[in-house]
Amino acid sequence: MNEFWSENVQGVMTLYLSRRLRFHDRFFERYRKTFGLDGTRELRILEIGCGPGALAESLHRWYPKARITGIDRDSRFIAFARENVPGVEFVEGDAARLPFGDAEFDVTVSYTVQEHIEPAVFWGEQLRVLKPGGICLCLSARKALRCTAPCLEITEIEKEFWDRVPQADGWLERNGVGAYRLSEAKLPAAMERYGFSDVTADYALIHLTPDAKDTAPEMAEAMIEAARQSDLEAIRSARSAGGERAASAVNARYDERLRLLRAGIKQWDTELSVTMIVRGRK
Repeated sequence: MNEFWSENVQGVMTLYLSRRLRFHDRFFERYRKTFGLDGTRELRILEIGCGPGALAESLHRWYPKARITGIDRDSRFIAFARENVPGVEFVEGDAARLPFGDAEFDVTVSYTVQEHIEPAVFWGEQLRVLKPGGICLCLSARKALRCTAPCLEITEIEKEFWDRVPQADGWLERNGVGAYRLSEAKLPAAMERYGFSDVTADYALIHLTPDAKDTAPEMAEAMIEAARQSDLEAIRSARSAGGERAASAVNARYDERLRLLRAGIKQWDTELSVTMIVRGRK
């Protein structure tokens, strides 16, 4: 059993809820043209590093004729995905040693995976499992802009909690997290270098603003709850004394943000993220 990522980097709900927002149906048109997939065909699509299954869940809706498979090496993510995402096959396995035969898939897609795997292996395994003419979609999170509502500013109780948590300087790097991150120029160049043709690069700008006019009330609340779960899971993963008190402070902050939202008192807090989409053909 491997729970390295869900235990040490991002919890199940943090990853699932944040990706559900980034790949919400309202943003599909921003991805569709760049993906360039024929939705009328019965494609076989493999999501590499699927986490708890949020992107695979969206792909299942966006391409209903396709057969979607998600793979991740974190046991906790796969267990959650199998229980909560119907219509998708989930496999526990390593992106560096994909447990599939040659030329099985029409499309491979990944989101924030490339930066953790040695490039020759990352691209080489996808070339191997793609059919001739198959499409590789590499999605990479780029810079983000965040503006926090005053009621969501971290409290003194939380600051005291985090001050007591030992700092593991360099721990992520020593475990290979982000070791192979490439710049906006080098990412498409690497895809070409390792054997893909017709390489293109595009960007999807996604803003999550609860008070925006075009944000439905249920989605606005989902944005707030996703941020709440991220803060709560971070406290739990710290496994330090005082976590219960810090969690209560977190809940009080987000309860107040929900109260203001429901009362129509706008805060205009937002998260603006840029996703780079690099596309290539085998």
